[in-house]
Amino acid sequence: MRAAEEAHVPPVEDRLPLHAVEDLTAHTASGDVPVRVYTPTAADRHGLLLYFHGGAFFLGSLETHDHVARSLAKETGLKVVSVGYRRAPEAAFPAGLDDCCAVTRWAAEQGGRLGWDGTTLALAGDSSGGTFAAAVAARAHDEGFDRITHQILYYPSLDLDFDEDRYASLRENAVGYGLETAGLKPFNAFYLDSGADPADPLVSPVKREDLGGLPPALIVTAEFDPLRDEGELYGRRLREAGVPATVSRYAGAGHGFVQHFSWIPAYHRVFAETRDFLARS
Repeated sequence: MRAAEEAHVPPVEDRLPLHAVEDLTAHTASGDVPVRVYTPTAADRHGLLLYFHGGAFFLGSLETHDHVARSLAKETGLKVVSVGYRRAPEAAFPAGLDDCCAVTRWAAEQGGRLGWDGTTLALAGDSSGGTFAAAVAARAHDEGFDRITHQILYYPSLDLDFDEDRYASLRENAVGYGLETAGLKPFNAFYLDSGADPADPLVSPVKREDLGGLPPALIVTAEFDPLRDEGELYGRRLREAGVPATVSRYAGAGHGFVQHFSWIPAYHRVFAETRDFLARS
């Protein structure tokens, strides 16, 4: 499946041009983690956005989501650091999360080398990458790391301890829209193969009891996505905890639209919405 996904990646010469794109290795407490750094302009300093790709915890890569990272850098004007975290089943929970947390700290520590201007340090992720973005924000808060300024979650998977009675979208969008409800638990099983508790708030961020003090959030959901309702619930719970949270449902969209269908103007505007959220929050 990974090889088939990689086969659809366009050649470098056909990708959105930026000022610079550089592959680096982040030497972290979690080990050496490959990252790709996207610099939108020739300015000496930029804000930073850490991007965690999706792929049900076992698919996706720096290559498959290269166009998403490029679009984020181009539209937001931030320097984007895309993280090549360890994937299941070779590395189950908490390996991928540990990598994402460690690279976030590495980016802050290496700010001078990366050209960080010391302002924005945002987290973003799609699908399972959104799980990581939310969990990194929560763990950082608990550990007293207060540099993270925003969390941006595109159709995130936030409740791996779900049942179909809890979320109407799991029933309404069970089949026919790409991601199917019946496939969620088998996909998640790869990630949970370490014996992780699906109700652990670092596995299922919507289970966290106290959401107070977390960074402002943009949560993008898709009308025809089984995961729609858990993302929107997370947004409501953040607001109830006093955290500024914008929930934006994309009409007519299914799971994965940022990766697969962002060439459609109605969906490409997600990048402008991200830019505007960062500017006002």
